[in-house]
Amino acid sequence: MAYGEYQFETSPRKLQPEYEPKKKKQVKRNVQKNVELHQNGNPKKQAKRKVKMEVKMIVWILLGFAIFCVISYRNSLINESFNDKEKLKQDLAVIQKENEQLQVSIENSLNLSNIEQAAKDKLGMQKLNNSQKIYVSLPKKDYIEAATEEIIFTEELSWLEQLLGYMKKIF
Repeated sequence: MAYGEYQFETSPRKLQPEYEPKKKKQVKRNVQKNVELHQNGNPKKQAKRKVKMEVKMIVWILLGFAIFCVISYRNSLINESFNDKEKLKQDLAVIQKENEQLQVSIENSLNLSNIEQAAKDKLGMQKLNNSQKIYVSLPKKDYIEAATEEIIFTEELSWLEQLLGYMKKIF
């Protein structure tokens, strides 16, 4: 594609670099070959390394399983405490409903006719007869006495005025 031509695509043109970057993959291959040569040199070491890797894998699996068990146990404790809380809420609702019913029954029993009926039935009380009533006459005399003493209001004087008044009495 020429430099000045119109491009119909939405993606930009790819520029070709002026140089080729050096690839480092060859170096890695050489390092890997050295490691393989070093490992292939002793089959007992390879067997030990393989056993170590297997032991590590088993330890990681057991550790993961232990973490899973701890999380499951913790969730079961949370679920159990949530169920206890909900049961306590239900018990509270039942007790509050019973309390309201007792409150209504108390208010109904405080009715004057209910009290009178209970007094007649349980205590054997009766209403007063005319023979049981005693009338008392009180004289209409006023028992309040008028005050005979005079009250004198005096202003409190400052200590300087009191001293001057005392000196006037003396001289």
